[in-house]
Amino acid sequence: MADVFTQLWREIVERPEGPMAFRFYLQPLMAIVFAVRDGIKDAHAGNPPYFWALFTDPSHRLERLRSGWSAVGRIFLLAVVMDTVYQLVVLKGLRPLQGLFVAVLLALVPYVLLRGPVNRLARGLLHRHARPHE
Repeated sequence: MADVFTQLWREIVERPEGPMAFRFYLQPLMAIVFAVRDGIKDAHAGNPPYFWALFTDPSHRLERLRSGWSAVGRIFLLAVVMDTVYQLVVLKGLRPLQGLFVAVLLALVPYVLLRGPVNRLARGLLHRHARPHE
């Protein structure tokens, strides 16, 4: 069993250095762009920080999850497809759990981690500009 986990982690760690390595930069960058866009929208709408609100505001949780998925769903699916192609070409087989893990890591994690802080930063900037200059 330990050998299976060792192989799994070795294959995951080798992905950024092999063919199609550009996706390890492009997909998180796309997720970051959408997180910044949505975080600024949240600030303008007066919404709470995204990740925090998923846990603290159950009445709007489903709405927020849909909003997040609509922003990064295509990036996530693209990450799954690209990792599947990588697996077929380089690993000569399919490893679906690895593909899902890589897609979550490249698309969902950057989005979820950045949308809330961008909201807070944008809200602070909006508040500063809303006050009259003294």
